[in-house]
Parts: sequence; structure tokens; C-alpha cells
Amino acid sequence: MIRRIALVASLAPLVQVVVPARAQDVPGIEICTVEKTMERRTSCLQSNVEFLQKTITKLSADHQQKLEAANRQIEGLKAAVVSLQKVVDDLQAAAKKAAEDQKKKAEAPPAKDAPAAKEGGK
Repeated sequence: MIRRIALVASLAPLVQVVVPARAQDVPGIEICTVEKTMERRTSCLQSNVEFLQKTITKLSADHQQKLEAANRQIEGLKAAVVSLQKVVDDLQAAAKKAAEDQKKKAEAPPAKDAPAAKEGGK
């Protein structure tokens, strides 16, 4: 029982905060066929057209910004690929040179050992 009273007491401030909001004219598409007079229908249709034009303009600007950001990202990625390709080419060239040096070293010592063996035999 005490817990229920404590729970109700703790929720009391929240109940006071929840106040029904006044109705506001929220821009959007309205159903214009319910209007009886031609002036009100025309005004309703003009309001719909203005809303759609604003929406299209906003969406167009948003999409343009997204396209520009994507293009900047693509350019950055292209630059990264070019630099990575250069690194790969450098590494491949270094590996090829190391393999050639290793091959030369493998062939060179027997030629040096042969004269040394002759000197040791004298």
C-alpha cells in the first residue's frame, strides 16, 4: 500500500507536465475536395503546391549535398588507391631486386671458393 502511494506521488509531477497541445496548422498535403467554394479549393490547392515545391527544393538540396560528399569521398579513395598502387609497385620492385641479388650471391660464392681452395692446396 505504501509502495502504491509512493508510486503515485512520484508520477504526480509527470501528470502535470502532460498538457494537451493546441492544434497547429502543420504544413502538408490537404484534401481540397472537401472545400465547398471555389476560392477555398483554389487556396487549398495553392497551399499544396507551395508545400510540394518547398519539399522538392529541400530534398534536392539534401541530395545535392550527399552527392557532393560522395564525390569528395570517391576522390579521396582514388588518391588512396593511387598511393597504395605505388607502394605495391615499389615493394614488387624491391622484392624482384632482392631475388636477383640473392640469385647473384648464390652464383658468386662458388667462383670465389674455387680460387681459395687452390691457394689452400699450395
